[in-house]
Amino acid sequence: MKVILLSDVKGTGKKGDIVNVANGYANNYLLKNKLAEFASKNALNKNLNQKQSEEHRKQEEKKEAFETKKTIEQTKLVLSVKCGESGKLFGAVTSKELSEALQEKSIQIDKRKIVLNENIKNTGNYILDVKLHPEVTAKLKVEIVLKV
Repeated sequence: MKVILLSDVKGTGKKGDIVNVANGYANNYLLKNKLAEFASKNALNKNLNQKQSEEHRKQEEKKEAFETKKTIEQTKLVLSVKCGESGKLFGAVTSKELSEALQEKSIQIDKRKIVLNENIKNTGNYILDVKLHPEVTAKLKVEIVLKV
């Protein structure tokens, strides 16, 4: 029996997949638990429309990520922090502080998207990765200076 999966089913397929399964499995488990629906003409058209709209949404997100990447790579953050005479910080610069500094420049980036390979504990220049999309990564230039 041909069915369209309404949610991910381990060992059978992912949401939106059209799969051939045994009649008993379809009737007694998938259809009964609303994990799938019978693959009628209307259901197939609905599934196709959903896949197209999902693909369009992903394209828009990727396009938006590229635009944000351009603005991030043109921006240089300068953070002034308290530190000792040797240039060693009291604490470390966190991704939350970087995110807030970007918001002041009207760039909305979630702190979880900023990748800190190591803690920033000294003054100087750093280049950090910002994961905007699974396929788009921007380079953020950050300069840490002594707070006067």
